[in-house]
Amino acid sequence: MARHTFFIAGTDTDAGKTVVTAGLLAAANQRGLRTLGLKPVAAGCEQTEDGLRNSDALLLQQTASVSLSYDQVNPVAFEPSIAPHIAAVKAGRQLSADRLAAFCRGTLMQPADLALIEGAGGWRVPLNPREMLSALPKQLNCPVILVVGMKLGCINHALLTAEAIARDGLKMVGWVANRIDPQMNSYQENLDTLAGFFRAPLLGEVPHLASPTPDNIAQYLNLDHLGLNFE
Repeated sequence: MARHTFFIAGTDTDAGKTVVTAGLLAAANQRGLRTLGLKPVAAGCEQTEDGLRNSDALLLQQTASVSLSYDQVNPVAFEPSIAPHIAAVKAGRQLSADRLAAFCRGTLMQPADLALIEGAGGWRVPLNPREMLSALPKQLNCPVILVVGMKLGCINHALLTAEAIARDGLKMVGWVANRIDPQMNSYQENLDTLAGFFRAPLLGEVPHLASPTPDNIAQYLNLDHLGLNFE
């Protein structure tokens, strides 16, 4: 069973959840830890000979050191790049936090030191008319790592997300500043403002990279604040 499990949330769609999740996996791999990465629900998949495949889920599957089947990494896949609850209706399927949690629990039985569960979109993405995806980490009782997409407006998005995480009774154990806008004005001032409001430690600043491979991103991340055992 995974010894440490974290849910990776983002301030918005395209905040950089996947590249940061892959970077965290790579950083843990470099320390000799057994890692696995999950993307329970993904919208925006391509039809292949093997079925629907999502590029984000494939990256997590390839980066993690524990070998998993694609269906274990991404049990619920939808072709259109739209909100999961809308994609589910169009596909004639039902999404629920219970079902996603059951998928995750099954895969988390694999022996691993670190498991990362990547969300979809922002914290309040709906699963159905009654539930949000945020119900998944709540059911799993997962501490949260927040990826902040550093761009104009990120302070509001980040603080509202942090408030929602706390309101749901979950602990934000760290955050990552991912510079998605290389031309962002007053980057340092924005970073300092967030650091002043957040109680959770900053796990790293990821610059805008020409080649954002997991190993390249890993060098900007610090796992020391996550309480992992590196023996």
